[in-house]
Amino acid sequence: MRALLTLAAAALTTLSAVLVPATAHAETRNPVLFVHGYSGSADNWDPMISDFTDDGWDRDELYAISYDYDASNTETAEAIAREVDRILAETGSEKIDMVTHSMGGLSSRWYLKFLGGHEKVDNWISLAGPNQGSTVELPCVGTSPSCQEVVVGSDFLAALNSGDPTPGDVAYTTFRSYCDFIIRPVSSVTLPGADNNLAGCVGHISFLRDSGVSEDVRDTLS
Repeated sequence: MRALLTLAAAALTTLSAVLVPATAHAETRNPVLFVHGYSGSADNWDPMISDFTDDGWDRDELYAISYDYDASNTETAEAIAREVDRILAETGSEKIDMVTHSMGGLSSRWYLKFLGGHEKVDNWISLAGPNQGSTVELPCVGTSPSCQEVVVGSDFLAALNSGDPTPGDVAYTTFRSYCDFIIRPVSSVTLPGADNNLAGCVGHISFLRDSGVSEDVRDTLS
């Protein structure tokens, strides 16, 4: 009898050793969609995605979209909507997280506000996004509909920022830097209702590859 009890105890101990660590370390994360800015592409996010995977994230749940950055941000919002639906269908997830850079924050916000995206996005992060517009008129303003929409006072921004600029139960987060000379004033990155943060001395493009920003993004999503 004692031998049987000893064997049973050993079996339970072995089973516990197998099951408990698996349960303790199990972690469910939303898939992440990265949205680039003007003149960018999905490849812009390679450094940050590498940081994510080095930190234990599953590469199969990290997505980056490319789009026609000269098209109106309203058109890009529709492309984002299609991509989000595709990701949710592919992963079986209920919601995604979204990380955006520069103008990518505007098209993604249009998706959240006007295309029902606030019901499908859990966390939204804007890196150096001209959420209130920028007084810096880049050369593309003369030729690109999307650039024209970024300028302070545009009809696009008036519609985007009317009413509630942070709709739904989405956790909105922004990061800005005083070393960003493309988005001016720097305060235009902030959004009422968002968690608005100052990064270190990070240039506009450097937001994509700065290790400190990358860590802040991962901490926000965790």
